[in-house]
Amino acid sequence: MDGLGRRVLVVAFDGWNDAGEAATSATALLKETGAYEPVFTVDPELYFDYQYTRPEMRADPDGGRTLHWPDATVYRPAGRPRGTQLWLLTGVEPARAWQAFAGELVDVMLREDITGLVALGSMMSDVPHTRPISVFAGSDNEQLRQTLDLEKPTYEGPVGILSSLAMAAEDAGIPTIGLWASVPHYVAGHTPSPKATLALLEKLEEITGTSVPHGDLAGQAVTWEATIDAAAAQDDEMSDYIHQLEAARDTWDSPEASGDAIAREFERYLRRGGDGKPGRDDPRR
Repeated sequence: MDGLGRRVLVVAFDGWNDAGEAATSATALLKETGAYEPVFTVDPELYFDYQYTRPEMRADPDGGRTLHWPDATVYRPAGRPRGTQLWLLTGVEPARAWQAFAGELVDVMLREDITGLVALGSMMSDVPHTRPISVFAGSDNEQLRQTLDLEKPTYEGPVGILSSLAMAAEDAGIPTIGLWASVPHYVAGHTPSPKATLALLEKLEEITGTSVPHGDLAGQAVTWEATIDAAAAQDDEMSDYIHQLEAARDTWDSPEASGDAIAREFERYLRRGGDGKPGRDDPRR
């Protein structure tokens, strides 16, 4: 795809940037359904606080046990796929030394001739689960904005590791795009949101021109929505609140709604998210 080049690194981190596990579920599906091999893994001793992100004991196929440490790993497609190659960077948001972390990973990107970066994130928002999941697509790169009709980020405030890494990549000459799915806040902290994961993957397809697997996300999204419907039917307060969100969303989507009015409402809702809770990173940095 013009602007991003043929080696596109798709990035998602578990933590503040991952409401409803939508972003990391997207990269996990890409990895599970494709042939990938690791290229580089950061030293966990340098970047993670084990009291915050603890290592996990897991059983081996032979009955033994292995200790798995938090990590961040770059994967490349195995073989020589034609067309645009989607590389992956997945892991846990680091607890310290963000500048060194971003610098080390940008060095890997340059060494591997990565030509573009797409950061996947998801945030808790005042949106109803019954409507299509909106995905904000933005970039600080003017050429990408013109080529792909993206938004210009305007947000000022606290950010997650995605913003730090994207800024470092842009400074190194690697054009970047941020894709952010809005996940209903009243369910984002309780269960994975396959509907948001599907929305991210569909947007990724659109901006890269590459077909990506969806697995059973469509069916899972229907089940997810039906489960929330059933819970809301037993809770009048929750049901009323969802109806209010639906009315607001329908107003924004109506032909009569002006772009400025929608932007103001979107800004107001995003501003509510600055409480530092997981997944509340703002897409516009």
